[in-house]
Amino acid sequence: MKRYGILNSSIAKVLSDLGHTDYIVIGDAGLPVPEGVPKIDLALTAGTPSFQMVVSAVLNDMVVEKVIAAEEIVGNNKTQHEFIEQLAEEKVEYVSHEAFKELTKRAKVIIRTGEITPYSNCILQSGVFF
Repeated sequence: MKRYGILNSSIAKVLSDLGHTDYIVIGDAGLPVPEGVPKIDLALTAGTPSFQMVVSAVLNDMVVEKVIAAEEIVGNNKTQHEFIEQLAEEKVEYVSHEAFKELTKRAKVIIRTGEITPYSNCILQSGVFF
């Protein structure tokens, strides 16, 4: 059994298989999952687990060189926008929500949370530790 980090075996496997510039998506309960992209569904109830809880746990276990979010988060979800901006070590790039959904087609996986606030989604682009 793992002692530290992500205990969810599906997420741990995806993280260990990532290469440089690969994408994983952490999304709210309503984010569409493109055909062919695997989904890890963590949603239990409305709001549980939260977007911030899942992003924080994944960031503790993953080297991220860039975060991509929908630009609509800026005016429509102040709490999540501030949270994403506080991911200070990572560069944040904003794209339209439609462009964001197109980018999810390239993801290795979409992790669905129970979050039910608008635009609570991000793409984490894998970096390298060396």
